[in-house]
Amino acid sequence: MEGGVRNWLKGFWPQAMAVSLNERLLGCLGVGVGLLFSGWLCGELLGSASPWLIAPMGASSLLLFAVPASPLAQPWSVLGGNLLSALVGVSCAEFLGHSWEVAALAGGLATASMFALRCLHPPGGAVALTAVLAGPEIAKLGYAFALYPVGLNSLGLLLIALLFNNALRRRYPHVATSPGNVHRTRDPLPRERLGFTAEDLDAVLEARGELLDINREDLQAVLLATEERAYQRRFGEVKCAEIMSRDVQSLAGDCTLSEARLCMHEHRLYALPVRSATGQYQGLLVLHDLLTAEARGDMPVASLMRRYAPTCRPGWPITYLLQMLTSSDIHQVPVLDDRQQVVGIISQSDLLAALFNLSIGPFTRRE
Repeated sequence: MEGGVRNWLKGFWPQAMAVSLNERLLGCLGVGVGLLFSGWLCGELLGSASPWLIAPMGASSLLLFAVPASPLAQPWSVLGGNLLSALVGVSCAEFLGHSWEVAALAGGLATASMFALRCLHPPGGAVALTAVLAGPEIAKLGYAFALYPVGLNSLGLLLIALLFNNALRRRYPHVATSPGNVHRTRDPLPRERLGFTAEDLDAVLEARGELLDINREDLQAVLLATEERAYQRRFGEVKCAEIMSRDVQSLAGDCTLSEARLCMHEHRLYALPVRSATGQYQGLLVLHDLLTAEARGDMPVASLMRRYAPTCRPGWPITYLLQMLTSSDIHQVPVLDDRQQVVGIISQSDLLAALFNLSIGPFTRRE
């Protein structure tokens, strides 16, 4: 009993926030800039009309700039949640009056409406209360309250959020990406066949039955990254330089596709690094791309190579290769030195052999 009470009381203690100082500073700056712009925009468009800026927008701006990845901070949540809540609040005030009981009803109905239209936005509850309790200036606006200041405030904040977050390379709107099956079959990706699957995650979330303030794909990515980190802690001492092939076949950028085909056929390869005249790595020519380009004539390999194919460094732990070699259509990863020259290449076979040696003990490892 005592332990249960102690654990319950811990819930009142502030939890640690795993947020970098840079993200905290950007969040503070964004909130200030967003509110300044929204207030200025309303002032320019409404002139002497008031109010220009309502208090719930402070909460909206915090979501937009401090936690832009939250499902509650996405454009439809902001616009739909605030506008819908304003309409609900004004309707309650028009028909039932401006008492605190009506405000409570408006908050509940606004929440139900946001759930129904999938635009849950916590500041919307405050918008509904504002429509009922804010006083005569808001009351005389009637349904126009949903357009200004609520609509204008929301649009102003959203515009700045789009510019601010994307200029600072924070994805917004936040669309979580999950790797699809590159082979276009019904089989799950290799790394998912023994670990948890998307269906497992969906079943757990459905069993919990509560709303989590994180995108489902983001949650899956966090769990997969946690698995990788645990695996790296266990096997991270093996470096790419220890397992890479060093006698690397490569192509000059001005080689023709026919020369590339002959080299791949002679050495039974599925990919070849492409180098510049001075030896720097330029890209990767993949057999699949080469086969699909047969009808294009004998053009230089530089025009067909993948310039942004994944690479690694000799000192990287081999665990960094797991995502590269199991969730994409790239089966070989070039190893580059500090001068961007190819010093080796690692294939799926190299990685499989290394993991097998690790699994049966340290005595089989090459010294």
